[in-house]
Formats: sequence, structure tokens, C-alpha cells
Amino acid sequence: MVRQLVTYPNDVLCENARPVQSIDDYIKELADDMAHIMYENRGIGLAAPQVGEGLRLVTIDISGPEKREELMVLVNPEIVEKEGEAESEEGCLSVVGYKTYVKRADKVRVKATDLEGKPVEFEADDLLAICLQHEIDHLDGILFIDRISRLKRKFYDKKLTKWLKNKND
Repeated sequence: MVRQLVTYPNDVLCENARPVQSIDDYIKELADDMAHIMYENRGIGLAAPQVGEGLRLVTIDISGPEKREELMVLVNPEIVEKEGEAESEEGCLSVVGYKTYVKRADKVRVKATDLEGKPVEFEADDLLAICLQHEIDHLDGILFIDRISRLKRKFYDKKLTKWLKNKND
């Protein structure tokens, strides 16, 4: 199946994703497609809703976008613990042409299942913690622009409206 990157304001990005019930060939193919799309678009993380699939699946590789050495595929990931606070600049493959600073937890503990069906649990900090929070937010229908000030959000929405109008003219 040919999947493509979905961009805001597509509705699938604002919905809660369904848990993956079983790790079958469809889920493995979806994960493979997601990794390919993530790398093709020079990203370091991608959630299934970003390719139009309302499922709780993410791919992450913070060694990118130049390298492709640390691919993680997490099925039904959840953050079970948060600690501290950090602010860093974020962008998103599904939020075209916008980056801004977002506050998130500095450290997280995540539970998930890998593609072999084995449970995994680990702690993450720095860029990995931020990326995990960003991608798991996608699974809950939350975009990073939902975590910024009303003024910044208004600015982005205005910019997007103008961009979409120019694109359609």
C-alpha cells in the first residue's frame, strides 16, 4: 500500500489512535512504510496518524536525519513517568513550515511492545525524551502547536490559511 504524509489540518491528526491488537504483517508493513516516509522527509520520528492510520504505532530514529542507525519501532507506547522540564525547538513533518519552542518533561519512562511482540520499558532524556513525547502526543490527537501560546497558535493558523490560499490559487 502506498502511504503518504498527512498534514495539518487533516482530521486524523486530531483523533485518539486505536491500540494495536496484534502485531501482524499489516503492522510490520505499516512500520516499514513509516520508517521509509520518516527518512525520506528527513524526520526523526513519525506516528501512524501522520500517514493516515489511526493506530498506536511510532517510529523514531534520533540518529537522523543524516544517519539511519537507531530505528525504534514502538507499538502501543505510553509514558508511565515524567520528570523535570525542558524547553526546546520543535517542528513536525505534519505541521508544514513552522518551528517553535515547546516545554516538555526532561526525562520520561516509556512502556511499549516491540515488533516481535516483546514488552519493552526504558528511560529517556534529552532529544529522545522530547521525540517520544512528541510522537506519543500524536497518538492522543495532540500536535505540538496545541502546546504553544494562543498568540503563537493564531500566528501559525493565519500563516497556514494564507499558504493554503496561495497554493490553491
